[in-house]
Amino acid sequence: MLKITYTENGFYLEHLKETPEAWIAKRVLLCLRAATSIYAEPSTASFLLPEDLPYFDQLKTLQSGHGESIKLIPNEDNFLEVCLQGTWVAAEEDSQEGVFICALCDRTEFFLYQLWQEANIGTTVVSE
Repeated sequence: MLKITYTENGFYLEHLKETPEAWIAKRVLLCLRAATSIYAEPSTASFLLPEDLPYFDQLKTLQSGHGESIKLIPNEDNFLEVCLQGTWVAAEEDSQEGVFICALCDRTEFFLYQLWQEANIGTTVVSE
């Protein structure tokens, strides 16, 4: 499962071993015990990756096995928009901060995670 946490400062991507259903069940239980609200709905999420990352062409071949779950859309300035279908989980319906989760095959999830890490390592080095 891929988990994308959106905050006011950006987002963070994680690759987790549990299923989306198990993760949501734990989250609902936590909210019930903490007496806080939870909102979940089917949704899409997207993020940009630079096209010049190593092994990027392999991601395009993995996309074909997922149908509508993942889309790769060319963007200007040599970036590719990665669009995923999954579930949005937040404290409130209109919240800008929350968590997006989705399930793809393990190989694709791990590959996306690795590409995202590569892109962020370059960003961190450049910004410092």
